Amino acid sequence: MLEKYFGGRDFWNAVLRLAIPIAFQNLLTSSFTLVDTIMIGQLGEVPLAAVGMAGQWSWLLNIVLFGFMSGASVFIAQYWGTKDMPGIQRTYGLLLVCAAAGGLLFMLVGLCAPGWVLGLFTQEGPVAAEGVAYLQLAALSFPAIALNQTFTTLLRSTEQVKLPMYVTAISVAANAVLNATFIFGLGMGVRGAALATAISAWISPLVLFAVALKTRNIMIAPAKRLFHWTGEFIGQFLRISLPVLLNESLWAVGTVGYNILYGNVDTQFYAALTIFRSIENIGFVFFVGLCHACAVLVGKKVGSGLMREAVDDGRRFTFVAIAFSLLVGGGVIALRDVIMLAFNVSATVNAAAHAIMLCYGLELWLRNIPYILIVGVFRAGGDTRTGLKYDILCVWLLALPLSCLGALVFKWELTTVYLVMLLAEDLPKVLLCLRRFRSRAWLMPVTDQGRQALEQQ
Repeated sequence: MLEKYFGGRDFWNAVLRLAIPIAFQNLLTSSFTLVDTIMIGQLGEVPLAAVGMAGQWSWLLNIVLFGFMSGASVFIAQYWGTKDMPGIQRTYGLLLVCAAAGGLLFMLVGLCAPGWVLGLFTQEGPVAAEGVAYLQLAALSFPAIALNQTFTTLLRSTEQVKLPMYVTAISVAANAVLNATFIFGLGMGVRGAALATAISAWISPLVLFAVALKTRNIMIAPAKRLFHWTGEFIGQFLRISLPVLLNESLWAVGTVGYNILYGNVDTQFYAALTIFRSIENIGFVFFVGLCHACAVLVGKKVGSGLMREAVDDGRRFTFVAIAFSLLVGGGVIALRDVIMLAFNVSATVNAAAHAIMLCYGLELWLRNIPYILIVGVFRAGGDTRTGLKYDILCVWLLALPLSCLGALVFKWELTTVYLVMLLAEDLPKVLLCLRRFRSRAWLMPVTDQGRQALEQQ
């Protein structure tokens, strides 16, 4: 019975081989943000809130890129299941072009219109000025982020997970040293943090590419294979990828909408939210690793026609996600006091951060059921439209309107607004996702072998 829901030795060997390096890499990436938050927090609440607001532009870029990466990983993982190298290479080439364009666009906005970006979140002059100073330098990192995510997605989806982990460790170590040097050693404040971010962000893609050139790994391919795109392939890629991109973008814009609401109502609450997000990123790293492992293993099986095994793995990953969510959520609640010792903030910000972490810890298991099913299972199976429909309903028609009503009309405390947002977004999505999983309608292979197997069932 336990093996049916939590898997046996073969399942866990495959999961841990993929999930641990990916989780550790994401832990390193999250510590990148945490180091910034702790060091900037020593400068006071205004710089902390300002960098948190400016960082929303980078966060939005990451979500848009994640949409591109998720769509492409459907193809790469399923092609990997049948060892279709030409298919992997042309997907990689198209992804490279799309991601680079996104990184450049976000950089140009950050360089040319930082005031507009900060104006979305606050009308307080000192906060906006600090945020503009940060964003103008940090924007130089955006093309590097796009390249790094492209290289990492290719390597992860073909089960080469250790190299990105090692390279991320180098980048994070550089970021910590540069932060300390620029913020405190040279007294540059938030501009020092931004400069450290920009320099260290370029380390990962440059090192990955240098290693690829030396070892001739899967990142290196002839241009004629990378750009061998037929009309049929581009059409199929867009049908799969655009719903994911739109899904992630709409979810991200909805989340930015929450942040605009919080930032304009109460800067102190937003400072508490900035602290919490750095902690949330740390707590979430295992689930990112678990979800990527799920996407690779389920995608490989769907691509090679092993539909029953794909469904079984999807069920196991869901139960594992729930179990670990309860552990992580309980840990965050238990360690709230210890966590807040690292931040030099007022009693009001401290109390708000405590309350946010309590809400998060109690609700985390609900939030991770749709996450593992939509991102790890449905998309790996080729179903990229379901998440889009569910987020339009749960974020845009339920959670965001209720949050605005609560904060602006009913004048609820923002902690209450935050809890209502979580429940309104996650409860209906859980029910919808479980029903979709049981229907098996998410099995939509992109490979010929997978389609033939599905037709024979």
